[in-house]
Order: sequence, then structure tokens, then C-alpha cells
Amino acid sequence: MRIGYMIGEGTGAAPDVAEFVERGKRIEAAGLHTAWIAEIFIDAATAAAVLGGATTRIEIGTAVIPTPMRHPMELAQQAATTQQTCGGRFTLGIGLSHKVMVEGVMGLSYERPVLQMREYLEVLGPMLRGEDVDFQGEIYSARFPAPPLGTPVDVLVAALGPQMLRVAGRLAGGTIAWAAGPRTLESHIVPTLNAAAKQAGRPEPRVVAGFPVVVTNDVDAARTAAVATFGHYKTLPSYKAMLDREGVEGVEDLIVAGDEASVRDQLRRIAEAGTTDLCTFPYAADEGSVDRTIDLLGDIARSGV
Repeated sequence: MRIGYMIGEGTGAAPDVAEFVERGKRIEAAGLHTAWIAEIFIDAATAAAVLGGATTRIEIGTAVIPTPMRHPMELAQQAATTQQTCGGRFTLGIGLSHKVMVEGVMGLSYERPVLQMREYLEVLGPMLRGEDVDFQGEIYSARFPAPPLGTPVDVLVAALGPQMLRVAGRLAGGTIAWAAGPRTLESHIVPTLNAAAKQAGRPEPRVVAGFPVVVTNDVDAARTAAVATFGHYKTLPSYKAMLDREGVEGVEDLIVAGDEASVRDQLRRIAEAGTTDLCTFPYAADEGSVDRTIDLLGDIARSGV
């Protein structure tokens, strides 16, 4: 299991690209595999491009860029540019966002989301592989010659429901999951995604699983902090469905918290569920907890769980 770290806004961090870069450089030095950047207030692909110029080894991924406000051709151009600045280390994570955001905030349509993502990938995927695109769908259309992109860009999709997981398995490199516990990963997300990829003749997909992780001697404080930071996610239907599958009330019930040995044991269970990539959402529980968390994650990245 590869070890990643949410350096951006996903943990409630300020939308400050300079701070993202410092965190990215720090976890690269610690030996972690991937720096993930959420898109909330900042443009995640632009931030990834900046981080790419400041680092040399670490993979840089978006988790995730919402697709409804961007035509797939436009996002393909942006992703290809970011890939150049990252020296081939960029991975594009995309998602449909949520109905409350798309319709309530942006005033766009959230109808037929599975069709929207399938058509989006029919345009985006070939372009990021450097192939011709000639596609006419019900929502999107695009005709573009094969772009001279250099290194292709892998695409991951934020997919949780069965239909979206099947789309991700057939047309993308895997999924990025959030609010899904180990049982849900093992019994629902991993087998559904893998079956779709196998049926399509694609390689085994990546399963990027996001979890709040904190090394601390005060688990009660960790839970209290998690409620404040992550408690709102249960109000979003797609996440609530995963929490219900797991049999928990909120993301605070999925935190990985405790001393070094306990956290390592909990992460081993997540790996055994079929997770290929861990996206840790670090947060402060007590003094020194973030430093301890990074140190442990670096050790796990080097030696395994």
C-alpha cells in the first residue's frame, strides 16, 4: 500500500499554496509516496503544478477536481500542462462534486450523473493518452487530433456507488474513496471496481482510500477534533450512504488514531481490505501529533505496514 498525505484543503487547511508546497516538500523528505491536493477554494491543478516545480520525486495528485464546470477538453489541456511541470509525476483525480454544490451553488445541472461521468471520460481519457478524440454524446462532444503530450496522465474517479464504480473500472485507472471504512472497501468498493476493470480488459485499478490519521496519546481528543473537522461530511448523501454501509454515524468514527503501534495495526487492516493507496488526512489532536504522524507514515512508506 502506497502512503499519501492530503497537503491541501481537505483537512480544513487554509487555501495557501505556499503552505501546500512546504508540506509537500516535507512529506517528500520523509519518504511518503504521494501528495494529494483537494479543490475547494484553490485550483488544485495549478497548485499541483507549483508543487511539481518544487519537488523531485513524490507523486502529486488531485483529490479531486470537480468536473461539472469544466469541459473535458479544457481539463485535459490543464492536466497535460500540469504533467509537464511535474515531470511525469502528476495524477488527475476527478469527481462530480455534489448536487447541493452543482445546482445550489453553481446553478448547473446534476441530472444523469453516471452518464455525465461516462461521457466525460470518453473525451478526457483518450486526450490524456495522446489519442485522437472524435466523440458525440448526449452531454459532451469533442473532436480533436492526438495532442503531443509527452507523459500520459492517469485519471482516477471519485466513485462510491456501484454504477459509478463500474464506470471508473471500465474507463479510468481506479477510484478515490472517502467516508468508506474497511468493511465497505472490502465488500463493496474493491470487488465492484476490480470486476469492471477485469471485464474491460484493463489493469488492476488503484483504490485510493482517504482516512483521518493521527498518532496521539489522547484518542478522546483526536475524536473531538475529528468531529469539528470532518463532522459535516455526513450531511452529503453520497458519503452518508457509505457511512451507513459501514454502520457508523460519521467520518469521526473512521479515524485511525492512537500510538504508533496502534495506528500501524489499524492501517494494516485498511491495506488488507484491498486499498492500494492510502490518502491520510492528518490533523492535530495534541502537541506533536502531526510530527509523530508524519514520522510514522514515512517509516511505513519505507518498510510497509
